[in-house]
Amino acid sequence: MKLSRGRCRLRYLLARAKMTQAELSRRAEYSPKQISNWVNNREMMSYDAAATIAHVLGCQMEDLYELMLLP
Repeated sequence: MKLSRGRCRLRYLLARAKMTQAELSRRAEYSPKQISNWVNNREMMSYDAAATIAHVLGCQMEDLYELMLLP
């Protein structure tokens, strides 16, 4: 079984945490532009970034992206 990252779930996770992109930017120490790129699926997070974002949001790294089963 092989999995691949799908769409980023950061917009949903931010809403659930009642946190703005700006606050996530401050707390995770990534630029607002970088956070926006992830939220809008223009870039995928690196492993280190995903670990940091998950820690700030209090979730698991696997929660940050939809996972797709590949054939």
